[in-house]
Amino acid sequence: MKKLLTGILLAGVVTIGFLAAHAQTKTDTAFPEKFDFGSEKTPAGYIAVTPKTVYSKENGLGIASNFTVHAIKRDKKNNLTSDFLTSEHPFYFNVNIPEGRYRITVTLGDPKGTSETTVKAENRRLMLEDIKTDKKQIVTKSFIVDVRSPKINDEEKIRLKKRELAYLNWDKKLTLEFGGPRPCVSSLEIEAVNDLPVIFLAGNSTVVDQMYEPWASWGQMFPRFLKPDVVVANYAESGETLKAFRGEKRLKKILSVMKPGDYLFMEFAHNDQKPGSSHVEPFTTYQDQLRYFMNETRKRGGHPVLVTSTNRRVFDDNGKIVNTLEEYPEAMRQLAKEENVPLIDLNAMSKELFEALGPENSKKAFVHYPAHTYPGQDKPLADNTHFNPYGAYELAKCVVESIKENYPQLAKYVSDDFKGYDPNHPDSYENFFWPVSPAVELIKPDGN
Repeated sequence: MKKLLTGILLAGVVTIGFLAAHAQTKTDTAFPEKFDFGSEKTPAGYIAVTPKTVYSKENGLGIASNFTVHAIKRDKKNNLTSDFLTSEHPFYFNVNIPEGRYRITVTLGDPKGTSETTVKAENRRLMLEDIKTDKKQIVTKSFIVDVRSPKINDEEKIRLKKRELAYLNWDKKLTLEFGGPRPCVSSLEIEAVNDLPVIFLAGNSTVVDQMYEPWASWGQMFPRFLKPDVVVANYAESGETLKAFRGEKRLKKILSVMKPGDYLFMEFAHNDQKPGSSHVEPFTTYQDQLRYFMNETRKRGGHPVLVTSTNRRVFDDNGKIVNTLEEYPEAMRQLAKEENVPLIDLNAMSKELFEALGPENSKKAFVHYPAHTYPGQDKPLADNTHFNPYGAYELAKCVVESIKENYPQLAKYVSDDFKGYDPNHPDSYENFFWPVSPAVELIKPDGN
């Protein structure tokens, strides 16, 4: 059962007539674009966005929400920050925009009150986490969003799965979600930055940008911990194997847009170990497939990075994690050494993390919820492979810690507020804050 983002599909009357077919033919030279959120006079060079600026495909930009979005105005001379948009529920700003990478700069705060804003992009990618402002405090924050399409060239495109057709990752627009106890957004600027280095992610349901609550993966938490000097382009998808990732042309799409100096992170094993046409053996065909990914990356001047797969939540009688992934993590470790390729040993770090949490508390990192936690949920959810936002957040920290400690060329992109992470001492679940997004899906993602 799904509770869809029906607000995204709302149509309405936009207060600015010239917005029709916005951004359909834009190029890099058309940016930056600037938007003034609120209801007061709009400064020169900005496009007004009010609660009546409702998104439709034809209008090309605007607000989407199933709840009321308020315009608050303050008695200030600065037209840009004296008014803002806010809501008691998450609300979305959509804008039709070409495929590319964009620096998004948002101005947050209330001149006469406090604010608390979390920003997610596209399929719930965490970009800004719980940005708090005091009275009279206005802050400006920037982050980078990868906007893409399935198209590879005039003849080819990624073979998307049926469920992906509804994903916000693959549509022809940028989607930003503003949530938290009191999000206050006064302006937004979009700038094309297609020359920045890119970290491409290839993997399965433990990596993908999960669109629906309560599912989450480390790949969609990863951007939060990086500076706005690098792009994260997450091409992972649930149920994927190395063979399927190639066969559906996901790798070909990555390679078609890869530049010298970009990175390709690869995490596969959960589905590759299963019987069937996509099965590969750890020390032969599994390594051969990974070599193909690495060699194609190198041909384009890119840097391959191997990531061992996260453990499943399976404990023995002594409270230790059982290795259900068999020899695949070790095969990747040996391949990384043989090929002199950076390795992020997420398998080892996830073992430490889950054992530190213990058999019972580790449920808090996975999709384990009693019946009636979510609308229409008449049965408990108990999944020992897929993570909830807390678990995904902790695993993303494991990845960032490995980068910071072992790979200086990537460590320079780690955000300054990341103070390090020890999976043996995880963050408290009780202190973890995640504004729940409106879209809910009770059926678990592909893969196990």
